[in-house]
Amino acid sequence: MDNKITIIEGPTPSFDSVETDFIMGVNGWTAGLTEGPYLYDTARTTLRTLNGEALLERCHKAWAHKLTMYLEYRDSIGLKQEIPIVAARTVDSEEGHLLILWVRQDPEEFEEIEDDIDFDDIDSEW
Repeated sequence: MDNKITIIEGPTPSFDSVETDFIMGVNGWTAGLTEGPYLYDTARTTLRTLNGEALLERCHKAWAHKLTMYLEYRDSIGLKQEIPIVAARTVDSEEGHLLILWVRQDPEEFEEIEDDIDFDDIDSEW
């Protein structure tokens, strides 16, 4: 069974947190994606594709066989990454087929690093 969707060209996908959906009251069904024995963050990404329906069907078949579906992509430095897909939807737009994927992330995996550096205090006499 083919349980991967692979991005073969284009930029690294951007993952948008669905936390704003909870706050704004939009797409409340995404709250169910985070339920379970472990804490995960859920993010959404949108991809252009030639045949979104076929990719969606591949997701449905994998899930029907109790398999995890993965999104495979290259990160910003070119390394292969895989992330589990928990929901998928296709949308037709003027740009062609769009595949919207909701993925599961470990909370610490994509945390933004906060800089506590005060550049005003740096001694310029190096």
